[in-house]
Amino acid sequence: MDLGKYIIRRLIQQIPILIGVSILLFTIFHFAPGNPLASLFSDPNMTPEQIQQLQEAYGFDRPAYEQYFDWLTNMLRGNFGRSIQLRQPVSVLIQERMWTTFQLAFGSLFLSLLIAIPIGVISATKQYSIFDYAGTIFALMGISIPSFFFALLMIRFFGIHLKWLPISGAQSPGIIYAFPYNIIDRARHMILPLAVLGLTGAGSLMRYTRSSMLEVIRQDYIRTARAKGLKEKVVIYKHALRNALIPVITLLGFSLPTLFSGAVIIEIMFVWPGMGRMQFNSVIQRDYPLLLGINMFLALLTLTGNLLADISYAFVDPRIRYD
Repeated sequence: MDLGKYIIRRLIQQIPILIGVSILLFTIFHFAPGNPLASLFSDPNMTPEQIQQLQEAYGFDRPAYEQYFDWLTNMLRGNFGRSIQLRQPVSVLIQERMWTTFQLAFGSLFLSLLIAIPIGVISATKQYSIFDYAGTIFALMGISIPSFFFALLMIRFFGIHLKWLPISGAQSPGIIYAFPYNIIDRARHMILPLAVLGLTGAGSLMRYTRSSMLEVIRQDYIRTARAKGLKEKVVIYKHALRNALIPVITLLGFSLPTLFSGAVIIEIMFVWPGMGRMQFNSVIQRDYPLLLGINMFLALLTLTGNLLADISYAFVDPRIRYD
């Protein structure tokens, strides 16, 4: 089976999974305590007739199964409903914030890979050396230190003490820069949140790379490659690394939605206008239509990450075929 047919088959298989996820999410939010329209009912001047009109406008006066099928039908058409608090279509809100979070998420992922894979490979090939111990300490710090505490340290040192970098927002307020200074300004605002996410994520990724490399370089075919007289760099980076990356790719497939949901605290601390901050506000305000749209988007990201991971396997391991 070629790649195109494999992707089409996987996409078809994801349809019932997404429907099952939508039923689960809708049920959870429907039975959650509190009324999502409670903040709108707080106006003492509202009459019972106006309250009833609001209930009818959002469909909360109908049975749960009717609400679900209406929401599912509209979702299949690209309509995720309307935010209760922001009074805008959910799809528009996600599109506005999605690319901002994409920049932060993929930037931090690239930084994590850039740091973790070389350190993990060198630590494995130089096991029990000073470099290995230093890498282990770095990984344990990245795993153990809470991201919010690390963010506070970065803000205090680079933003307040040294005043090198901005500590909030995605661009300087009240200033409109021309190209290319607008890109430079945005990049400066991105450095601190990207560094926090990238460095904390690199710790666990480095440990996965190191343990996978240690397992691979002890295999018989690696000893055979060395016995044939191949250079050590060829053995490590051409033969061993490709197989060692298979479990790392699996981890990366699951990290795609985690980067979006895990950036909530970082986006709040750095006032970053992304989906994580919007998701947090929607939980506080009980904006269930917006929460449903965001969580369905994250579910789609999870399935997409798994699909990309499965496709990537064949590039690092030629034994894998699409069948």
